[in-house]
Amino acid sequence: MTDIKSTSLTEFYKQISANIPEGISKEIGHFNIFKVDDMVAKYKIKPFMPYNRRAYYKISLINGKNIAEYADKVIDIDKHALLFATPKVPYHWVPQNDKQSGYFCIFTDEFLVRNKSGVILDDLPIFKPGGYPVFQISAKESKELTLIFEKMFKELSSDYSFKYDLLRNYVLELIHYGQKLQPASALYPAHNASERVSSLFIELLERQFPIESPHQKLMLRTAKDFAERLSIHVNHLNKVLKENTGKTTTDIISSRITQEAKILLKQTDWNISEISYSLGFEELAHFSNFFRKQTSMTPVSFRA
Repeated sequence: MTDIKSTSLTEFYKQISANIPEGISKEIGHFNIFKVDDMVAKYKIKPFMPYNRRAYYKISLINGKNIAEYADKVIDIDKHALLFATPKVPYHWVPQNDKQSGYFCIFTDEFLVRNKSGVILDDLPIFKPGGYPVFQISAKESKELTLIFEKMFKELSSDYSFKYDLLRNYVLELIHYGQKLQPASALYPAHNASERVSSLFIELLERQFPIESPHQKLMLRTAKDFAERLSIHVNHLNKVLKENTGKTTTDIISSRITQEAKILLKQTDWNISEISYSLGFEELAHFSNFFRKQTSMTPVSFRA
């Protein structure tokens, strides 16, 4: 529910001009809870979630008309929804009106690891890629969930010595509540889904650039890397991109890496090994062979 483009908790708090609570940061893992109304009023953050991948899990109670877009589906929410977000599955949340309210909590997987139940979040159906993490709920269910979030909000500011154990139980209660719900209807218009996959792929690719430091390393370099991030099969990604761009996934990625390599070779004083590393090549020879194949020149001759 926030207009935040970064992935880390530190950048999340920086974006809302707040410090990471000391009491929480001293714990193993991280947890916090927010009111949607407060985020809009206090931090001036619009109730909008751009396509992104975050470094934390998130459970949101949403009241308002919205659309949730994933790489392979669109989910319409009429009034109330419970949303589960995992770091492994990016999504795009678009409010359809200004009447937005509710709560959301953020937490890392380490936060629940401390629970004696030994919960592994990614093994839960609610957080598995390819599932339906948005649940349309009734007004009655929204009120029931609001009570849980309000308990969490109140408990977080208490002096109770075991409050984090209690908060973990509340998070698990939300997870189990969600897993018992029927998923909201998903729409699969073929042309829209195809265009959306292409758009999200390009956004993922471009977000890695520009390379601003020799210590920065390109993490997504293959068709498989992007398919896994988008939670779709690599063959489907290749088919969609070929239909929409006339190029293969590998061709598009290689072209963009080559473009960045040319910029770094001409506009920085980094040595070839540093440029090779930043572009995700483990060996200098691999980078040299790649660049020669793409440009018919060696990196050294191109720089000269």
